[in-house]
Amino acid sequence: MNKTGPIKNRISFSLLLLVLMFLLLLSMTFAVMIGPVSIHPLTVWQIPLSKLSIFETAFAQDWTRAQEQIIWEIRFPRVILGVLVGAGLAVVGVTIQALVRNPLAEPFILGISSGASVGATMVIVFGAFSIFGSYAVSLAAFLGALLSVFFVFFLAQVQGRISTVRLLLAGIAISMMLSALTNYIVISAPRAEGIRDAMFWMMGSLAAAKWSQLFIPTVTVIVGLAILLCLSRPLNLLLLGEEAASHLGLNSNVFKKILIVLTALLTGVLVALSGAIGFVGLMIPHIVRLLVGSDHRRVLPVSALLGAIFLLWADVVARTIVAPQELPIGIVTAICGGPFFIWLLRRSNYSFGGGGSK
Repeated sequence: MNKTGPIKNRISFSLLLLVLMFLLLLSMTFAVMIGPVSIHPLTVWQIPLSKLSIFETAFAQDWTRAQEQIIWEIRFPRVILGVLVGAGLAVVGVTIQALVRNPLAEPFILGISSGASVGATMVIVFGAFSIFGSYAVSLAAFLGALLSVFFVFFLAQVQGRISTVRLLLAGIAISMMLSALTNYIVISAPRAEGIRDAMFWMMGSLAAAKWSQLFIPTVTVIVGLAILLCLSRPLNLLLLGEEAASHLGLNSNVFKKILIVLTALLTGVLVALSGAIGFVGLMIPHIVRLLVGSDHRRVLPVSALLGAIFLLWADVVARTIVAPQELPIGIVTAICGGPFFIWLLRRSNYSFGGGGSK
């Protein structure tokens, strides 16, 4: 074995992480700058930093009140939400693909997105949960996601053990039924505006981002990613198959239950705020495995960074391509994701894990 190999690999991986972090910072800067009112890149960071007590007097306030409101109240929360949703959905995609050992699996295959859509559309169309005010949509979406995953979890069990095949089939069945229910709720809307709002939410948007709503998704994504990084070795074992993983000491049934609950929590929290954004958890893990192999110690952090960068630019396109109107971000991710998978299917040498980790 070449002793310099692992060191070279570690250096290359560290360099890749640094490059992605720099690209993420650059993407955040441009995402805040771009819009009907152009903002200088220095002002983009001076205003947020001036909100911190240690930097409160470090900058001369040469920006206008309007610029401060645009950056701090509108664009920056939207960018932070984009980072959280992109990173979270990409990480969940990695996890679910390992869970079901299927490279075409993604965060919404377990019916979580469809359950969230039912809850959210009930609030948007009929005003359910109105006593919770601005949190009504988020709460209803999260409860819908939680109930749907419990149904899938119940249907996937065979004699107390979770069957991967039944998990996939149950997820597809529940997703189709809940999607039909969502469509019925939408066409039953008493006003046309409710139909439009519900359809826009179902296709995904970051427009509703507010500082007051970012604490829970921030904590959820950070803690969820940390837990999954700690579970990277068992995730690697799952790729070998349940029998091989059991021989190596993994209780796959208990581990699957942990992963199902964790992915449901992550997806439910994110979908509650951003709506149903597809293809991020499907596309990003494939690209990452082509770059770094299938070792989840590398796949998870790279997926989080790349997912965040991708969704930031998808959002920039969504809000500028038909300005002053805004496209649902799900349309942009679908336009990117469709051709990617056509290309992927045409590659005869591709296999799950991108050739594996050496």
